[in-house]
Amino acid sequence: MDLRARFTDELKTAMRAGDAARVSTLRMITAKLKDTDIAARPGPPVDDAGIIAMLRGMAKSRVESVAMYRQGGREELAAKEEAEIAVIEAFLPQQMDDAAMAAAIDAAVAETGAASIKDMGKVVAALKAKHAAVLDMAKAGPMVKARLGG
Repeated sequence: MDLRARFTDELKTAMRAGDAARVSTLRMITAKLKDTDIAARPGPPVDDAGIIAMLRGMAKSRVESVAMYRQGGREELAAKEEAEIAVIEAFLPQQMDDAAMAAAIDAAVAETGAASIKDMGKVVAALKAKHAAVLDMAKAGPMVKARLGG
């Protein structure tokens, strides 16, 4: 089942269950997806990889909001954002753990023949091509840099 159909099914289930917070978050996701589709015009609607990227962006912005709310002493708003993060992350593929990420980086370094920090772009491009959906590039960047001696 593709992500669009999952959003619709989950929304129906949440509405039947009377889960207002989940309904709100799912409606927010579908609204953002419609905006993303409109921005992609005149081309085709966004594919699953684009939807995953959109969801990652939504989760990232909420993580930043949680930090700001906690800094400002607004625990109730931080809790609301964390609940939204949980709903969004339920649709994201499982992220690689550190060991798998290190193995993927080693494979990409071997594949590209990278020898120094100057080759970091090649390695990152190879990682994105093969593992974009399951790789956290924010963590992978520093690991690639360390692997290449930077």
